[in-house]
Amino acid sequence: MPKILIISDSHGWKMELMNLIERHRDEVDFIIHCGDSELEVGARELEGAKVVRGNCDWGSEFPEEVTVNVSKETVLYATHGHHYNVKMTYVPLSYRAEEVGAQIVCFGHSHVAITFMENGVIYINPGSIRLPRNRKEQTYCLCTIDQSKAVDVTFYSLEGKIVEDLSKKYIL
Repeated sequence: MPKILIISDSHGWKMELMNLIERHRDEVDFIIHCGDSELEVGARELEGAKVVRGNCDWGSEFPEEVTVNVSKETVLYATHGHHYNVKMTYVPLSYRAEEVGAQIVCFGHSHVAITFMENGVIYINPGSIRLPRNRKEQTYCLCTIDQSKAVDVTFYSLEGKIVEDLSKKYIL
């Protein structure tokens, strides 16, 4: 039963990011940072995380995208989203998800916490732990996939409290 910690747009925060990751490190199988960490490759705060390059990660050696087999049947794709115009539409991102065969797509860039399912693919933007848009909570999320392919996407405030109105359950 894979469990994934998904974070984005921490914009240079080190202590807050490290505290959040340490809070969940022992309960998750994967840590994904969807870009704009503004940290360097190998930064202690990102230890163990799969990190993509955001538009504010200048000169970064992080990859533009990451694909992870989170289970035998489930592929997770992560990108920041700025190359896919995610502030305006999700269509280009959906094309890329189809190209890589992803069932779960994680992205950031807009700082808007959201999850939705379209054409059998679950999309997750964890929001921003530093500069949220459209709501006051600074957010991240945990995604759990069980053996029956039930997917639980639970959003949390930076302090670790569940944000119920954002959280959703899906079946892959």
